[in-house]
Amino acid sequence: MTDVTSNSAAAASLSAERRARRRKRAFRKALMPWLFISPYLVLFLVFTAFPLLFSVYLSFQEWNPVTGLSGMSFVGLANYAQAITDPWLWKSLYNTVWLAIATGIPQHVIAIPIAYLLVTAFRGSFRHLYTATMFIPFITSTVAISLIFYTIYSSNNGILNQWLLGLSSVPVIGALFAWVPDAMPIRWLGSSDLLKPAIAMVVIWKYTGFNIVIYSAGFLTVSKDLYDAAKVDGCNAWQQFWHVALPMIRPFIFFALTLTIIGNLQLFEEPFILTAGDSGGVSQAGLTASYYLYLVGWEWLEMGSAAAISWILFAFIALATSVHFYFNAREGLEGHN
Repeated sequence: MTDVTSNSAAAASLSAERRARRRKRAFRKALMPWLFISPYLVLFLVFTAFPLLFSVYLSFQEWNPVTGLSGMSFVGLANYAQAITDPWLWKSLYNTVWLAIATGIPQHVIAIPIAYLLVTAFRGSFRHLYTATMFIPFITSTVAISLIFYTIYSSNNGILNQWLLGLSSVPVIGALFAWVPDAMPIRWLGSSDLLKPAIAMVVIWKYTGFNIVIYSAGFLTVSKDLYDAAKVDGCNAWQQFWHVALPMIRPFIFFALTLTIIGNLQLFEEPFILTAGDSGGVSQAGLTASYYLYLVGWEWLEMGSAAAISWILFAFIALATSVHFYFNAREGLEGHN
């Protein structure tokens, strides 16, 4: 009887050990994926989640960072109320929308036909070389590009004014530029009427190539059989573009427009460099929402107000994107049926 009891106890002990080993192996198996993604989780929590949550908390505080964390003072919704009644914020939002429209529409109006011609009229290395060349401005430093255009727009020694003067002396087309000598020096960055168009030209020049790449990829997905069928039906080149190619790239248009809306409503580097950091230039004509956010937070050291403005800007971008999704998402995501 003692042996039987002893054997039963040993078997129970062995079974318990096996269960413990199985639980340990199961735990390790479940833990391994988390160990592999832990570097990303740590980076996400430190550099994304914490700043995001802290900015929400900060938007309800009055805080000058010079005083340290102990200088925070809870003010509730006062920062939001002050921002909403701030005329500079509304002016910056107006400038932002103006630039978003003035730069967004030309980007796509220029990029779509160029991409179509590249795909349909050119083959091989030339198309790839031209596409890569057009993409270079997008991957070039925005600060470097803005500094170059700052010198181009210079009133006295800028290349743009020199070119206009040269065109005014050309025999055939000089009459169209007869007004140029009397208008010199044209202050592209020193006039409230010319500052926004000058900024818009830089943005268009930088991002059009990116959209050409997107639309080129879209047109490459259109089957040649569709063009052949359209030719059989008597469609000319314009009709093939408008009724065959363009409807087929709706998902690419939707994607490119989404990026343009989000990106153009966050313009900062171009207006900051072209206005030489002077609070948006003449009459704050170049003051965008992101630029104003920078001024409030880092120039005037009102971090609580800056955090509130950042969330107002987020809501504004989310609203604009939602409107775009509401009107264009169905056809854009499904494509042409």
